[in-house]
Amino acid sequence: MEYMSKEGYDKIQAELQQLINIEYPKVKEALIEARDKGDLSENFEYHAAKRAQSRLIGRIRYLQKILRFTQVIETERLGSDTVGILNTVEMTNLDTDAIKTFTIVSPHEANIQENKISIKSPIAQALMGKKVGDIVEVRVPAGIQRYRINSIQL
Repeated sequence: MEYMSKEGYDKIQAELQQLINIEYPKVKEALIEARDKGDLSENFEYHAAKRAQSRLIGRIRYLQKILRFTQVIETERLGSDTVGILNTVEMTNLDTDAIKTFTIVSPHEANIQENKISIKSPIAQALMGKKVGDIVEVRVPAGIQRYRINSIQL
């Protein structure tokens, strides 16, 4: 069981509906058109359509599995006194004085361009359960980094 924000759940649900209701009928139609062109053994369009169909079915099944094993987190039950999932954490790198802000989310919502990091990442794992003012050491590929937690928000 994984936990996810309502926003992330809805985004995956919307993608799934798009694939099932719009993309799959297009691929199915392309497959029918390619099949009608004759000899399937040398029909490039047919083989391309079959590959597209296979990829699409794989993605649909993957998204269905995510939704089946995900529970939406009720944000009213969350707090901001300690770091947890869906918290936005501002911290200072004690070696460089650089300030970073991350929101801790499920692995399926992680997006570094939006400063959303997976709860399974080394930084998030080190931050879990910590409070404002705590010093956290994080082992990353570049070595050990030290951070001070400046604020925790929901």
